[in-house]
Amino acid sequence: MTEVNRQFVLVKRPQGLPGPECIEYREGPVPEPGDGEIVVRNLYLSLDPAIRGWMDEGEGYRDPIALGAVVDGVTLGRVVKTRNPDYAEGDLVTGIHGWADYTLSPGSLNSTRVPADPPFPLTAYLGVVGPTGLTAYFGLLDVGKPQAGETVLVSAAAGAVGSIVGQIAVLSGCRAVGLAGTEAKCRWIVDELGFDAAIDYKREGDHLSEAIAKACPQGVDVYFENVGGPVLQAALDNLNVGARIPFCGAISGYNAEAPVPGPTNLWQLLVKRARFEGFLIADFAPRFGEGMEKLSAWVAEGKLRYAEDIVDGLEQAPQAFLKLFDGSHSGKLIVRIAEDA
Repeated sequence: MTEVNRQFVLVKRPQGLPGPECIEYREGPVPEPGDGEIVVRNLYLSLDPAIRGWMDEGEGYRDPIALGAVVDGVTLGRVVKTRNPDYAEGDLVTGIHGWADYTLSPGSLNSTRVPADPPFPLTAYLGVVGPTGLTAYFGLLDVGKPQAGETVLVSAAAGAVGSIVGQIAVLSGCRAVGLAGTEAKCRWIVDELGFDAAIDYKREGDHLSEAIAKACPQGVDVYFENVGGPVLQAALDNLNVGARIPFCGAISGYNAEAPVPGPTNLWQLLVKRARFEGFLIADFAPRFGEGMEKLSAWVAEGKLRYAEDIVDGLEQAPQAFLKLFDGSHSGKLIVRIAEDA
């Protein structure tokens, strides 16, 4: 085991995009476990938009990353030292372990075992059958409650979560319409993932509401919200009576230096008797086994497809993280930390 633990530490609260002045590279010793703890050698790191929110101060659904602390992130890794009887050296685990080679973890409080001989690449446990897929699964099916024959509109539809939401909508017998930021992404979600239609929201600009109406002639029954701002405004214009809106995120405002203006048509929620409901994937933790079993079966049967954008080297993490916000990738963004992963 190397004596050096490479890690990236948050040293300044970002104003806008988190530049190099906010995240600092450091080296430290490989940690030693105390009673009940394990040391995880991280193999892969998931880069997710939510991490940007964790960097900010203020009230949220979890404590912000402390200045001077390793940047949080979900990883998949291998247990290399253990003083916890529930874990053996060699176990594969996922958890919020951070941007580092090695992480000290309190075992079951933070690290979930994954199969030792999985039927698909390990990275799937960070994406389609991991937190990403579970967010799509429970957010759409439990919060959105789609019914066969309904129309499901998905924002950020070429992203890690949105691309899975649309496919689950199709598997549920619904018509899936995706909003994406380029013509190439729109083609991908229709031709490769099976969405029924796609809208380039950037090209439509101020005419997005009309474009949604054209693509959803029967109106929108479920709108899976990932973006906020003008995209939310346009979606609200097209709701059906009794529509449901699972609120997963609002990426348009994550790096804004001033608040992104909210929709001016919230009255539509009343007029259409619609439900706008925020959710966190942690709310469904007791049912993760159910969700992973279903998602795994769909992947194995070829009914659920996914894309991964894998970047090599922990040192690339800060720059790769910015790709989440410039529209330059589709699917799940992952950093391969260990060369032998």
